[in-house]
Amino acid sequence: MVPDGGSGTGDRAGTGGETAEEGAALLDDLRAAIGRYVVLPSEEVLTAVTLWVAASHIQPALQHAPRLAVVGPTKGCGKSRVLDVLHETVSRPMMTVNTSPAVVFRIIGEDPPTLLVDEADTIFGPKAGDKEDLRGLLNAGHQRNRPAWRISGPEHKPTAFPTFAMAALAGIGDLPDTIMDRAVVLRMQKRKPGEKVAPFRSRHSVPELNALRDRLAAWLTPLCGTAHRLVPPMPVEDRAADTWEPLVIVADLAGGHWPAQARAACLAMTRNEVVQDEQTTLKTRLLRDIRRVFEQQGDREALRSHDLLAALIQDAEAPWAEYGTKGLNAYHLANLLRDFGISPANHRFENGRQAKAYARNQFLDAWARYCPDPAQPIPAAGETVVARRAQGKPPTPPSGTLPIGPPGGPAGPRPTR
Repeated sequence: MVPDGGSGTGDRAGTGGETAEEGAALLDDLRAAIGRYVVLPSEEVLTAVTLWVAASHIQPALQHAPRLAVVGPTKGCGKSRVLDVLHETVSRPMMTVNTSPAVVFRIIGEDPPTLLVDEADTIFGPKAGDKEDLRGLLNAGHQRNRPAWRISGPEHKPTAFPTFAMAALAGIGDLPDTIMDRAVVLRMQKRKPGEKVAPFRSRHSVPELNALRDRLAAWLTPLCGTAHRLVPPMPVEDRAADTWEPLVIVADLAGGHWPAQARAACLAMTRNEVVQDEQTTLKTRLLRDIRRVFEQQGDREALRSHDLLAALIQDAEAPWAEYGTKGLNAYHLANLLRDFGISPANHRFENGRQAKAYARNQFLDAWARYCPDPAQPIPAAGETVVARRAQGKPPTPPSGTLPIGPPGGPAGPRPTR
C-alpha cells in the first residue's frame, strides 16, 4: 500500500524492532542528539539530516542514494563535526579525507558503505587536478544500476563496478554543480556568540550515538521490503524528488508529525537552492558584463569603481539599474564579486590621481572559469597561425571542463539558525 503522507503506517512499521510510534520517537531522539552536537542553519536542515541518517539504514531498498553536501564559506563552520556525528549513526560508515576512483570502485559492492568524505574541496577544488572520473562515479552512484566499466585483473577483463552508495561530502565552497544537483545541501555557518553545542567526546558521545544507530537498524532493517514498495507522494518533481524520496519514505514509515515535517523541509531546502542558483547565475552575468565594459574601454589596466558602476547601470538590457532598491551600488558590486576573490583597491591613474578601482587582471581567472570566451573559429584554408598573430589574435587555448560555482559559495544572506 502506498502511504498517504499521514500517520497510517503504524501496523506496517510494527514488523520491525519498534512500532511506528516508537519509530517516530526514535527519529525525535536522533534529531535531538544531532542538534546537541552541531548548530545547523535551520530546523528544516536538522530534519533533513535526521532523515538522511535514517535512510542510510534502508539503502538496499532505495532506487536513489541522495548525497549530503555539507558546505560552508570558511573553515570553522562545523562541517567536520557533522561528519563525526554521521560516522556514529549511519549504516556502515566509511570515512576518508581524500580518496580516488580506484578506491571507491573497490569498496562499493552489493552491500555498500555510507561514504563520508571530509575536505572534499581538496578533491574538486581548482588545484585538485583532473578528478572527472571521481565526479562521474559520484554522479552515477546517485541512481541504482549505473555501473562503471573498467579493465581489471591480470587477464584485463572488462569488469562492471557498482557505484550505488549514499555519500556525504563536506568542504569549503560549493561542490561541482552536478553533485550539488543530486544532494540535500547543508549550507553551514559559524556559530554566533551564545550558540552552544555539547563537546564531542568519544568516551560518552560515541556510545550514545551508536545506541541510536543500533535502534535505527533494529527498526528499519526489517522494513526494507516495505520501503522498496513505497511510492510516496512528493512535493517536488524530477531530480529533486529522486533525491528527497528516501528521506520521505523514512518519514512515512515513522508517521506522526514526520511525514508533514519531511515534506516541509523538502520544499524549503529545494527552494533555497533555486535562490542560490539564481544568485550564481546573476554573478556570472555580472562577470560577463564587466568584461564587456573593459573591452569597450580598450582593456585598460583598471577602471574606477564609479565609472564601472555607471557603465553597468547604463546598459538598458542588464538588470543592474533595478538591482536592490535603488540600483547597483559600490557595496552591492563588492559583495557580488567577493567570492571570486575580487575587490576594489586604491589605484593611481595616468593623471596622477588615486581612486578606488577594479584592476583588470583580478578578473582574468574568474572570466576563464565562469564565462570563457567562445571558441575562436577554425582558420580557413591558407590562414596561418602567424597571420592570426599578426592580427593580434593569439591561438585559442585548448578548452576543458571548468569548475562551476563560486570558490567560496554563493554570496548573500544566510539563516544563522
